[in-house]
This record gives sequence, structure tokens and C-alpha cells, in this order.
Amino acid sequence: MIREFIYKYYIDPIRYGQPYNVVDTLTYAVILIICVWFIYRWLNRSQITIDREFAYAVIPWVVLGGLLRVVEDTQVPGPDLGMLLTTPLIFFLILGIAAPTLWGLWKLEILGIIPRFKQAFGLVGLAASGITLLFLIWFGLSVSTFDPGVAIIILLMASLATCLVYGLIRYVFGWTYVSDRLYQLLIFGHLLDASATSYGIDLHSVPYVEQHVVGSFLIEITGTAFVMYPLKLLVIIPGIWILEQYRRGSEDGIWYLILLAMIMVGMAPGIRDMLRMVLHV
Repeated sequence: MIREFIYKYYIDPIRYGQPYNVVDTLTYAVILIICVWFIYRWLNRSQITIDREFAYAVIPWVVLGGLLRVVEDTQVPGPDLGMLLTTPLIFFLILGIAAPTLWGLWKLEILGIIPRFKQAFGLVGLAASGITLLFLIWFGLSVSTFDPGVAIIILLMASLATCLVYGLIRYVFGWTYVSDRLYQLLIFGHLLDASATSYGIDLHSVPYVEQHVVGSFLIEITGTAFVMYPLKLLVIIPGIWILEQYRRGSEDGIWYLILLAMIMVGMAPGIRDMLRMVLHV
């Protein structure tokens, strides 16, 4: 019975690309929280400071995660290797590459070989993202379809929504702290996800579906994927307020890691969904 439960709620959704269910969604959320805590402990024990420079350096790795999910969507890696590029395995794949890279660059700085290891860490993530993006462009041009107009529309939708939400929070609510670039990245990342989902389900020529539990439920009862915008607002506005209350008490490393985790769960799926529609995969 346990084996059937595991296959039904964990193995089969990954193997067959099925939508998320309540069980695996809650499990992955718990895994993410546990991983954030262990990463925090590891960085502290390694005496690697978790600060703003570190947070900015992690963003390219978040982008890389979204791009690698699209690589899996192209089916080029095949079913076995492709499983490593699905949630939640891709998180451990990225972590397994990023953690030793960060540690190695930190050692190089200590030896005086490089000046700023965090900057170098970000550049490595940026280079890996660039190479992956070039592969996806090649795939679209030579194998599938390459429709950059889709990306332009979605990015415009996300940018406009970000400006509106930023204006609401900054000038109507009077939360001046939302001017922090990391909060702005949080807003943009989640609204990119909302824009990609809305466009993909309601406007794109290829029929896409929402795979997450809450989103799919709301789309079903409202009849439109644009319901993702108010859903995202219910997440990011209270989330920013709670994060800021914690930061006022103590802006330590865990604040940055929680904020990065929130950025990741919005931005990475948004990048993946947008590029899937560009390539029609």
C-alpha cells in the first residue's frame, strides 16, 4: 500500500508529467523549507556571509533552473536524464552544482586567486544560463518553433503588472521599503509567472494547462487564467509585509534565503512557461 501511495502521488506525476496534486505540493513545500534551513546552517558553518551581494549572485542560478526545465520540455535529454530536470529533482541538481562551485570560488578568494568570489559565483550562473538559452534558441530555430514575439508580449504584461503593483504598494499603502530591488524582483518574478500562465492558457495557440493545485482550481471555477494575478497578489503583498517585519528585527542570512526562495518559486516557473510558449513545446 505504501508503494502504491508513493507511485501515485510522487513517482507517476514526475514520470508522466502529470499536474501536481495536494500531497506532492505540500511535500515539496516542506522539502523547500527544510532545504533553506540546511543551506543556512551550511553557509554559516562555512563562514560564507549571506548578504545582498550573495542574493544577487544567486539570481542567475534561479534563471538557470527555469531554463533547464525548458530543456526537459524539449525531450532532448530523454526520459531518464529528463527526470533530473523535473521538480523537485532539479532543485537538488542545481544545488549539487551551485554549492561546490560557491565553496570552490570562496577558497580561491581566500588564496588570493580571485578578488570577489560571490561576484564570480554569479558570473558562473550567468554563463551557464547563457549557454542553456543559446541551446534553446538553436532548438527552436532548427527543430521546433521560435516565436520571440510571445516572450515580448509576456514580458510587457509582467512589466506593466509590476509597475501597477509597485505603485499600489509604494504610494497607496505607503510601504517605502518596497523600493528594495530584491522586493521588486520578488514582485516581477511572480507576476511573470502569472502573465505566462494567463497568456498560455487564454491566448496562446497551443493549449497549455495549469499544473499547480490552487491555480488550476481557481482557473476552473472562474473560467479564466487571469485569476492568477489576484492570486499572486494574495501571496506577494502579505509576504513582503511579513519579510519586512522580520528584517526590522534582524536582517540576517535567513531573511535573504527566505526571500530568495520566494523569488525562485515565482521566477523560475515564469521563465519556464514563457520559453515553452516561445518554442511551442
